[in-house]
Amino acid sequence: MATGLREGMASIAQKGLLQPKEAMLETSKRSNSLYIGIPKEISFQENRIALTPLSVALLVNNGHKVVIETGAGVGSNFSDNDYSEQGAIISFNKKDVFEADVLVKIAPPTLDEIAMMRKGQTLISALQMGGLKEDYLKAMLNKKINALCFENLRDEGNILSVVRAMSEIVGATSIFIAAEYLSNVTGGKGLMLGGFTGVPPTEIVILGAGTVGEYAARTALALGAEVKVFDSSIYRLRRLQNNLGSRVFTSVMQPIVLGKAITTCDVVIGAIRASHGRSPCIVMEETVARMKPDSVVIDVSIDQGGCFETSEVTNHMDPVFRKHDVIHYCVPNIASRVPRTASYALTNIFTPILVDMGDMGGLMNVVWNKPGIREALYIYQGHLTNQDLAAMFNLPYKDIELLVAANQ
Repeated sequence: MATGLREGMASIAQKGLLQPKEAMLETSKRSNSLYIGIPKEISFQENRIALTPLSVALLVNNGHKVVIETGAGVGSNFSDNDYSEQGAIISFNKKDVFEADVLVKIAPPTLDEIAMMRKGQTLISALQMGGLKEDYLKAMLNKKINALCFENLRDEGNILSVVRAMSEIVGATSIFIAAEYLSNVTGGKGLMLGGFTGVPPTEIVILGAGTVGEYAARTALALGAEVKVFDSSIYRLRRLQNNLGSRVFTSVMQPIVLGKAITTCDVVIGAIRASHGRSPCIVMEETVARMKPDSVVIDVSIDQGGCFETSEVTNHMDPVFRKHDVIHYCVPNIASRVPRTASYALTNIFTPILVDMGDMGGLMNVVWNKPGIREALYIYQGHLTNQDLAAMFNLPYKDIELLVAANQ
């Protein structure tokens, strides 16, 4: 009797374990999938790329199509194979890439590249207002595209996300550049940046307490250097002190104090930025002439004209020159010196925007729902929506909020 009961219970248990098999249904293609193009950068010494292979994999897994021009990632040490393995299409024809619905670049497109664009495309790239010409802007307007400049992209905290990320990289990298040119191998005075027991630390003066200045100071302090920071704003100096979490020498731009600090230090980093126009020239040639021989000047502000009177634009192939026996490093695009790191920083910003464009059903829904992206839109369907650009070239301006509301 007991044996029969056990067998009956076992049979019931076996039946309970049986589960229906999952049906293998075909997944339909998303109706709001994007066609994203990544052309190869042709701007001088621009080695960064907007999307890394892992970001491409994320977009492909979200149902989007990504086409990349062959060799686009070489400058950042990403091969075509790295991208194709993650689902990207590698194109040997630039025109195929420019057929995409969304183009993502680092440098602004050239006039030849604008000619390949078509009506209704979305462009995400730099704008570089300082070197912008009217014929370039009019060519963009004639194409009736939607254009976002990533310099104006803001995150949820109202921070300029790309500017902040690149400034962090440039600030830290400027200290490593200083260490390189203090070395005897590069013709410097043979100092190790920082110091150790029994040896006085290297003295570094930083002009500007913004993001570049903060990360330069953070890196220099970590290496053991003695840091002095100058800025015209007490607020920025106080913020830098609080962010660093340690006390460093800070001062407003007192000419006597600043002159003494520069003439006795080993490295000066110029990180003064202007909100509009040229950066202010803070250090005159006579002050540079009184600096110690083989000292190093790194002018991070050179893309805005520079904050040293002796500064002249250089490039990554020929980065330094000597003036008054002082080594000057004046390369505008310092982030391109570490392009792989910079590309990772950029892709962290661009990828969520592209995913949102797919999920929300297009660029305009993203623009409507995210004010930080709305601010970056400077052309919408052939209309100029950036007031500064309109004033600069005396062109008609349209309010983006009214344009978008009219199309809802």
